[in-house]
Formats: sequence, C-alpha cells, structure tokens
Amino acid sequence: MSKAGSDEGGDGGSGETSQQPEDKVPVVSKLSGAAIGPSWTKVSCPCCVSERVEPLVLVKLGGKVRPETKRWLIRLIGAPQKDGGAALLAHPGEDASGDIIVVSAPRCTLLRATEELGLCKTYSNDNMEAFSYNDRDNFKDSDNMEVFLTLAERQYIVKYELDGLRAQRDLRIPGLSDSDALQHRDNIWQKLGSAGVIVDTLPLHDPDKLKDLSEAWYSGNQLAQPLDSVNGYFGSSVAFYFSFLDFYTWSLLPPAILGLTIAYFSGEVQKDMDESVSGSQVEAVDSDSGPAVSGHMIQAVFSMIWSTVVMEMWKRRSASLSYRWGTLHLAERFAEPRPGFHGEVGVNPVTGRVEPLFPEWQRELRMALVSVPVVGLFLGMVVLGMLCFYWGEAQVKELHQDWDSMLSQTLIYMPSVLHIVYTNMLATVYKKVAQSLTEYENHREESAFQNHLTAKVLVFTFFNYFAVLFHIAFFKQDVPLLRKRLASLLIVTQLVNQVTEVVIPFLVDRFISAPHRTEHKDDPQEDKFRNQSTLPAFPGLFAEYIELLVQFGYLSLFSCVYPLTAVLLLINNLTEIRSDAYKMCKLFRKPFSPPVANMGVWQIAFEVLSFVSVVSNCWLLLLSPWLQARFQEGGMSSTNILLLAVLAEHVLILVKVILAVLIPDEPDWIRKKREHIEYTSMQALRQQKLQPEES
Repeated sequence: MSKAGSDEGGDGGSGETSQQPEDKVPVVSKLSGAAIGPSWTKVSCPCCVSERVEPLVLVKLGGKVRPETKRWLIRLIGAPQKDGGAALLAHPGEDASGDIIVVSAPRCTLLRATEELGLCKTYSNDNMEAFSYNDRDNFKDSDNMEVFLTLAERQYIVKYELDGLRAQRDLRIPGLSDSDALQHRDNIWQKLGSAGVIVDTLPLHDPDKLKDLSEAWYSGNQLAQPLDSVNGYFGSSVAFYFSFLDFYTWSLLPPAILGLTIAYFSGEVQKDMDESVSGSQVEAVDSDSGPAVSGHMIQAVFSMIWSTVVMEMWKRRSASLSYRWGTLHLAERFAEPRPGFHGEVGVNPVTGRVEPLFPEWQRELRMALVSVPVVGLFLGMVVLGMLCFYWGEAQVKELHQDWDSMLSQTLIYMPSVLHIVYTNMLATVYKKVAQSLTEYENHREESAFQNHLTAKVLVFTFFNYFAVLFHIAFFKQDVPLLRKRLASLLIVTQLVNQVTEVVIPFLVDRFISAPHRTEHKDDPQEDKFRNQSTLPAFPGLFAEYIELLVQFGYLSLFSCVYPLTAVLLLINNLTEIRSDAYKMCKLFRKPFSPPVANMGVWQIAFEVLSFVSVVSNCWLLLLSPWLQARFQEGGMSSTNILLLAVLAEHVLILVKVILAVLIPDEPDWIRKKREHIEYTSMQALRQQKLQPEES
C-alpha cells in the first residue's frame, strides 16, 4: 500500500463541502500492490503515516449515490474526531462514481479505541494489563497494529468509530434532498443508511488467513479447534461460542457412556426398537413401563450433578480464555448511545453530553402495553400447536387400531414430525418479531438491547421446545409417550437443523451464488471486495446458542427416560463443530464481532436450566413404577410421597449449591491477575488526574 497522508482531500468532517469545491478524489486502478498512488485520505498524526494501509472494512453505497455525496462521506470518515469525523482512512475504490468505499484505521485511532473498549494487552513485563494510551510505548508491539490487535479487533474498531459518528450541528448532505438533512446529534451512519446512501458495511476477509484457518479448523482430521486463531480472525464472541461448543461436546462423553451402559443392561435399546417398529408400547416382562429403576435413578441423579459440574468448569475455562484474549477487564462505559437509539435532543444528566434522550417510563410503557402482549400471543400459539398435536396423536392411534397396516404405522409419527416443523417455523417468525419489539422499546445501550432481545427469545424457546414434554411428564404422566416424543425431537430436530443450517445454504451458494462471483488472479481488487458483499449476511449466533440450550435441556431435564439422549447429542455435535466452522468460513459474510468476556446471558440461561433439572428429574423419579410399587408396599399416602419428593428436591438443590461453591468460578491465578489489572488501572487513572495539576 502507499503512504497514508498524501491526499489533499482528506480534511473536513461533518462540516462543509463548500470549503473545497475543487477537491477531487484521485482515480486508482487497484487496491493492493506496492504503490497505488495518492488515494487514501491523509492522517493528521505523523506517527500514523505508514508505507502500507490494510483494507479492513467495505462500505457499499447505493446505486444512485452522486459523486459529491461520496466525496463528502470520504472526507467525513477521514476527518479528525474533534471536527466530527471518524479519524479513519478511506479509499474510494476505482473512482469517485463507484459504489464502494474501503476503510482502514491509523495507529492512533486504533490505540485510543483499544483503551475506550477496555481491552487488555501484553505489557513490557509479559503480563496482561489494561491498555492505556498514555502508556502505549510500554506495551509490546504497540507500534505494529497487525500484531498488537487481532484482525477482528481492528475491524470492529472501524465499525465502532463509524457507528459513533454524530452530527455536530444541523447539516445538509451534498447530493441529497432537504428531507434527508442531518439534525444536531443525529447518528450519521444510521441516517445515511435510511436515506439509501449506505447499503451495507462489512468486514473484509483476508484470503490467505482464511485459507490457513480453514485448513486448521475443519478441512483436516484434527479434533482440537484452533481457538486462538478463531479469536484472531472472527473475534472473541465467535471464539467463545466455538469454545463452549467444543467443551460441551466433550463433556457429553460421561453421560453418553452411562446412557449406553444403562440402555444395554436394562434392555431399553431392544424395547425402543420394538416400539419404533410396531408403533405401540411393548410391555416388559416385569410390567415396568419406564426404565429399570436402578438406571432411572442413577441417570436422574447423574444428570443433575453433571449439569452443575459442567457449568462450573466452563466458567473457569471461560475466565482463562478471557484473560488470554485480553477481554478480562471489559467494563461498561458511559459511551455514546447505540446507533438505533432515538429521542428528543437534550443534555445527558450523567455525562453532560448533548445526545438524544428517551424517558424510562415511556420505554417501560411500551414494554408493558406492546411487548408483553405480543410475546403472550406467541406463547398462546405454542399452546394451540400443542393441543393440535394431541388431537392428531389421538386420531392416528384410532386410525392405526382400525387399519393396522404399514401405512397406519407410518402415520403414527406424523403428528410429532408436523409439530416439530410447526415449532421451528414459529420460532423463525418470532425471532423477527422479537427483534422489532426490542427496537421499538428504544434501549440506549447496546448491552441492554441485546439482553432484552435474548430474554424474549429465551422465554419463547423454553416454552416452545419444552411445553409438550413438561405436559406429558407432569400432567399426562406418560413415560412411554415422553420417551417416544423425546426420541422424535432429538432425531428430527437435528436432521432439520443440519439441512436448514448447512445443506440448503451450501446448495444455494454452490449452484446460484458462486457462479456469479467467480474470481481470477488478474481481477481488480475492488471486484474481489464486491464479491464478498454478494454473500448472505451471517445470521448471528442466536440460532446456534438456542440449539445448544435446547440440547442441554433435553439432556439435563429428561434424559433419565431416554438414556441414549447424550449419545445422539454427541454424534450430532461432532459434526456440528465442523459444519458451523465451514458455514462461518464459506457460506456467509464475515461478521463484526465485539470483544466479550464470556457468553453473557446465555451462560445464565444454561445455569437456570441446570436448576430446573432438579425439579424435573425428581418428578420423573416418582413416575418409576418400581418406586411407586415400593411406596404402596410401605403404605405411604400420596401426601407423604409428595413431601418425600420435595425433601429429595431440596437435598439435591443443596448438593448443587455446595458444588457451585466448592468449584470457584475462576482459577486462583486468574483472580490474582484480575485484581492486579484493576489495581494498575486505578493507579494509571490516578496518575492521569495528577498530571494536569502538576503542570
């Protein structure tokens, strides 16, 4: 790349374009190579001048955007932050009339954002410390951004700066009508998006790094995932998902071995095969309609303890990864509002900044009068689907009794299959509705927005996937039906997920999208960048976490009635790791990934399911015919049996709490590192306050 800092059109900001009407953006032929001419906007800091500029983010413009609008946008991106700009580097692509802008970031902008985000980096003494811009020279590799920050971090910082652009005063955008004019403190990037100027903003792939990552991740026969490389290329939020998927998958080995043992010695495998062929319940010799009591009880108790130990051990692993990836010290800052936030412009009473304000009572009113009823409506649709499932079950059973044919045996599983398809379709629609509802609630912070969105999805998911199972277990008390339903869910849902998540996107990409983005070595670099924008946007990790949460629920809540649950999940997840990796690398655009310290609210959701498993498994133990026979022989009344179950439940919860206390959430060395980072950060802040007083 050529030196950044030679373009005379680089000054300006959200201010006037009339100051430099003769400004022309130079025409360039390509974006890579030793020299491309004076094309990148200039930098204001001498230490940021570089012989090579790394393309990080592609901004796709609308087809009708005029050249003067593009030139104004390039100056805005390159202008210093004190003038209302983003202090980034912008490249116009092939010419001023093209529909792309390539964005990079100079050293000082990257370093300042590193401090704002609270990232930790390696200090001169080889310890991880919270980065301080004033002490930047004492951090290792702080003069080499491609080593100091990961590719994912550099790209996210570009997005962070672009999303933070706000108009410093009322302003008319060149080439646009007055109706699209900027008002004071408007979010510029969102306004340009609604005006059709900006169609998309996406991080760019590095072909060489992507090829190396693909070979180390899913192309070979290796079992271990290159998590550090995933973190460097896709970011910590993606890396934490794959780390948890890997950890959870190998944690399935103990329950899988136990399940196979119980199924073998209790004869459940042969019984399930007979039931699946005949379509009706097969009476066991001992007339026990549930699993053998020893296996039933062992599996139930093991599931409760296993779920607690797994989550506690994961928290320790998560803390270690967070330290290694420099996100241990992330803190909530008094940052600018998120791009989608809107309201009346005023002075924030906390920060003193002029920004949009939105009363909390209005948000709560919207949640109470709109969000809650709509969520309740969808939960009602779940109940309606469950009732239709029971009606269909009754109809096909009656039909099978009348016909007793191969066709009627096949139809027995149709209600389950149709209900699974219905719940999946309803979940897809609900996710879009939940997104719209959360936008309507108008949360100021991005973290609050994500938490409320996730909470809506979790409530619906729990109800949607587990309502039928709880109804069968708690109200119908039908263990054989519960076992059959769970087996259907495990097999059909996993097949549907694999087809919808991997097979269909692969076929669409292979036969529809790929032929239109065939590349040759001599193709201009900007055309290769455009090809990346033709890929579908990555849908996020919502569906992936939901799938794991549902799996965890099936295993921890109901596996005692179907011992092979962990076996089926283990087989599915061994392929899921590779299919998800392939999907990330090949089938979707590269996503922006904010730095995170853990899985966030998803971790809380898994822990809640772990506690619910105590109630579920205690109740399922009561359904064991062997236990019921023992209770009757002992002359115990229903009230005494219930009290005994409640006592057992409380004892098991106490055991889970003791386990959680005995296993610290983070290793001792991580705790010491965290305290040291907090101490050094406090000392650095104190020195910054003393410096102005001494001067």
